[in-house]
Amino acid sequence: MKYPGYNALYVLKNPVGFVLQTLKGFKKNQGILLAGAISYYALLSIVPFLILTVIALSNLVDQAELLGTLRRYLEWLVPSQSAALLLDLNHFLENGVAIGVVLLVTMLFFSSLAFSVLEKSMAVIFSHRGVIQERNFLTSVLLPYLLVFLLGIGLLVVTILSISLEAMALMSVGFMNWHWSLGGLSRALLYLLGLSAETIILSAIYFFIPVGRTAIHHALIGGFFTASLWEIIRHLLVWYFATMSSTSVVYGSLTTAVIALFSMEIIATLLLLGAQVISEYERLGEQS
Repeated sequence: MKYPGYNALYVLKNPVGFVLQTLKGFKKNQGILLAGAISYYALLSIVPFLILTVIALSNLVDQAELLGTLRRYLEWLVPSQSAALLLDLNHFLENGVAIGVVLLVTMLFFSSLAFSVLEKSMAVIFSHRGVIQERNFLTSVLLPYLLVFLLGIGLLVVTILSISLEAMALMSVGFMNWHWSLGGLSRALLYLLGLSAETIILSAIYFFIPVGRTAIHHALIGGFFTASLWEIIRHLLVWYFATMSSTSVVYGSLTTAVIALFSMEIIATLLLLGAQVISEYERLGEQS
């Protein structure tokens, strides 16, 4: 019988074995193939989502500040291509009224497909839960749009906090004849804000998307694991695209789309790998 703390103790004693077990389960579940489907539909919905979000939130905050926040944190999603995406975004915003309905339908359609594939992928990874009854149809239909709405709210909160932290960078602390700029602290807090938002979003996906109950601390561990791994890979990608990549020579005008899809593929793979970590952690001790 499994005793409290067995899973954590097992992982601490057998980290390599747990990693190999996770990778074996990920391969068995065809995680790479599932990640490809998720990344494809996510790429088709990201630009419409950004356009509609900017149009909606511009009524609440200054559009320039909003675009500045997007410019900073799009680098976290699509390394080295945030400027190109924002250029396309600005072109669309100039004709936002004329194409608003088309954008709305496009975003709703492709985001629902992306979440549908994600939900089915999670069902495969968490099949050990033995949940026979599927999620209510209405819940499955509304859940993607609820998460999209929450993403929009999250972007609003991050924008407001970013404005405050950027204002901090212009301030300094004085003591007698010494003055210390708060610019370094501001940059550090902006980075921690992005990392925290990324972890919360991933944890929310692990908590809400899989059918069956996911412990909150398991979702947080999975979210932190995925966010940390992506941060390492993201910095490597930034270095690679800046120094060694010949992508623009090979793909020309398709460079942004290719890099965006490649980045989405990696993110989707890490997302499912994090889910596999949670799944394997839950399985530990089932036969003990």
